Amino acid sequence: MEIIRYFCIVKRFNCQFRTLCLFVFIFLTASLHAQADSTWRQQMDSVEISLLTCSPGQEVWSLYGHTAIRVYDPVHNQDIAINYGMFNFQQKNFILRFVFGLTDYEMGIAPFQMFMMEYAGEGRGVIQQRLHLTVDEKAAILQAISENYEPANRVYRYNYFYDNCTTRARDILVSHLIGKVDYLVKPSVKFSYREMIHQWNENHRWARFGNDLLLGLKADSETDYMQQQFLPDHLRQAFAHASKVGVDGKRSALVDQEIVILKENAANVKTQTSLWDEISPRTLFMQVLILILLLTIIELRRNKTFWLLDVTLLTLDGLAGLILLAMVFSQHPTVSLNLQILLLNPLSILFVYPVVSKEIKGKHHWYWTCLGACIVLFMIGGVFQDYAEGTYFLALALLVRVGINYYLTRQDHHRQ
Repeated sequence: MEIIRYFCIVKRFNCQFRTLCLFVFIFLTASLHAQADSTWRQQMDSVEISLLTCSPGQEVWSLYGHTAIRVYDPVHNQDIAINYGMFNFQQKNFILRFVFGLTDYEMGIAPFQMFMMEYAGEGRGVIQQRLHLTVDEKAAILQAISENYEPANRVYRYNYFYDNCTTRARDILVSHLIGKVDYLVKPSVKFSYREMIHQWNENHRWARFGNDLLLGLKADSETDYMQQQFLPDHLRQAFAHASKVGVDGKRSALVDQEIVILKENAANVKTQTSLWDEISPRTLFMQVLILILLLTIIELRRNKTFWLLDVTLLTLDGLAGLILLAMVFSQHPTVSLNLQILLLNPLSILFVYPVVSKEIKGKHHWYWTCLGACIVLFMIGGVFQDYAEGTYFLALALLVRVGINYYLTRQDHHRQ
């Protein structure tokens, strides 16, 4: 999901522009409290309200695209974009707050041309869907946007799947229609949250790995049609085929025009490559498994374990497990129950010293048996949860260490 960084917006849009935008909304909505007359209705009839869908970018936060609302008033020559994806990246403890689901986003307003310059500079495209609205529906939406922009209302608690910049834009449009929206639902098409985001991060394997590592069992449950609209392009497609059903039962298309107002421009896309782009998680962890197998063969010939290898593996396993343990306390509901914690086990960090101390003495510690049981349960859990890429190779690598430690310590025991 696109996240427009607040401190960048502040640099680019000075106070005069933001004051102008606020004035526009006050101007547009002030007359809503008065008696509706023919002049006002003619002016409001010319106002166009559109859903904007922006194509993905190269940054992690922009891989899934973005959604905004455009309000164009040709009578008063005003054109603005309403954006629910603004946040302050310099906020204290931002990363921790984001991980634990405590990030606050806010609604912002910018001149439409400035909004478009941002995306043109990044080489990204924008699709506009002009909504088929009555005068009263336009007035209700503008009034709601004006109220939403008040300081007490513009900040909200962000949740990637359930309450984000796309769902906020949808709700403020759809909930102020007269009647209801009838979506063209295909019951045979079923997706989980994880499957949907995989459609957009397929070419960014390490970003995908990080997402899959943190997402738990609930991310693999089936979603309904409304839940799937958390992704910008899913909402665009839903709007494209949706109908408005009035209180009198009459149907009309929700979107009366869909056009590409900004084409993607690959020449403006800034790409940065690194070593991580050349190797996938699956390839890396497969190589780790092969390395551990080779070292294990050497151990068998020497009839002695490499305890320093186990120190490294158990430490890394425990540190990764601590991250997953922290997710239990996150307010993101899809990360709290994560079966990958059976593999990346936080207990490993506690048992590094006692396990290796016994290993040096040629004795077996019971934690190896415990870890082996957890890894077996992890593999069984793969039936219910889709794990991060390459984690099965890590599981096999740890199982090899469980087995070799048991075998060599039993050999020492028999010799004694």
